[in-house]
Amino acid sequence: MAKMDKAFAYHDAVMRLLQRVRDEELPALEKAVDLCTEAIASDGLVHLFGSGHSSMMCEEMTPRQGTFVGWHTIKEQAVTHHTNIVGQNALRQVLHLEKTPGYAKSILDNFQFGPKDVMFIISTSGIRELIVEMALESRRRGLQVIALLSREHCRQARACHPSGKKLIDLADVVIDNKSPVGDCVTPVTGTSQRTGPVSTLTGAMVMNLIRAQVAEDLVQRGKPPILLPSHQFAEAGEVEAALERYYAAHARALARLLTGDRRY
Repeated sequence: MAKMDKAFAYHDAVMRLLQRVRDEELPALEKAVDLCTEAIASDGLVHLFGSGHSSMMCEEMTPRQGTFVGWHTIKEQAVTHHTNIVGQNALRQVLHLEKTPGYAKSILDNFQFGPKDVMFIISTSGIRELIVEMALESRRRGLQVIALLSREHCRQARACHPSGKKLIDLADVVIDNKSPVGDCVTPVTGTSQRTGPVSTLTGAMVMNLIRAQVAEDLVQRGKPPILLPSHQFAEAGEVEAALERYYAAHARALARLLTGDRRY
């Protein structure tokens, strides 16, 4: 066996899945782009939520170089900070909180959502109580819901929420990240287990495809986005000025969300 056979097998599997995202998810991507563009062009917000590892897809969208005003990540630390695995702030607690009824409602009760706002929920399985409740509560508040999930995993997994619903049942737009049941694609020799999860790579691709097209569509609508520039430059006056413009515009966009003040 060549030294990197397993590594390259993983690479090839990911490349095939990325191509499938482009070839098979175009209608869903177009719908998601239209919803996000309409929200941001109308001075609304696209809210992003994911628990556990899925929160990385929210962070990939914002704050990130190349993002722009209109995206709002709802980062709930209690269900995203679990790198200790055991001990304080650990995986056991995260999994418990994901099953806790009323948690999503408590999160959303902090905000005053606008009529054009959209909720973008990321969850590969799409079955956890927190995720399903987030979709239900978002719809109850009048938000359209975009879901990024694995259709294969979500369909095969048992529903956890008391309603019997899964995220796939509640979203207005469903985008398939193409990950298999269990997410991993690379068999480990001598075991029945697999490694090499793929939802990070396919999910990040989906988020960036949407962001790139929304930016262009906003320009075409006469609403050019206010972008967060790369700040990885020392003593760059133009970059600092652009950063301050972005901070101020983002603060104005969030003012309504936090206070209900429609003057913004």
